[in-house]
Parts: sequence; C-alpha cells; structure tokens
Amino acid sequence: MFIIGFVIGAIAGVAGGFFGARAYMKKYFQDNPPINEDMLRTMMLSMGAKPSEKKLNQMMQQMKTQQKNSK
Repeated sequence: MFIIGFVIGAIAGVAGGFFGARAYMKKYFQDNPPINEDMLRTMMLSMGAKPSEKKLNQMMQQMKTQQKNSK
C-alpha cells in the first residue's frame, strides 16, 4: 500500500511540476519577449547584411505569427 501511494505521489508531483514550470515559462516569455527589433537589427548587421525597415518588419511579423501559432 505504501509503494502504491509513493508511486501515485511521484507521478502527481512530476505532472504538477511540469505544468507549473510550463505555465511559468509562458508567462515569463510573454512579459519578456526574447527578441526585439533592435536585437534583430544588431544580429543582421553582425552577419554582414544591411537590414532595411521592410525586412525588419517582415521578420518581426513572422516571429509574432509563429509565437501566436505555437500557443
């Protein structure tokens, strides 16, 4: 009986930890987006490409679309 309770408790703890961490990370990335336009511009310049505003806007829009589709 003790072993069954231990196994059930371990499974519940793992599941609770997974979903809790997942919710925390979703909220963290909504509050602190990983990339903004300045970071993207710097990255493109460091790769040797001259970023135009049109290209930056397209890339940011693609990133936002991917982020919305992943939810």
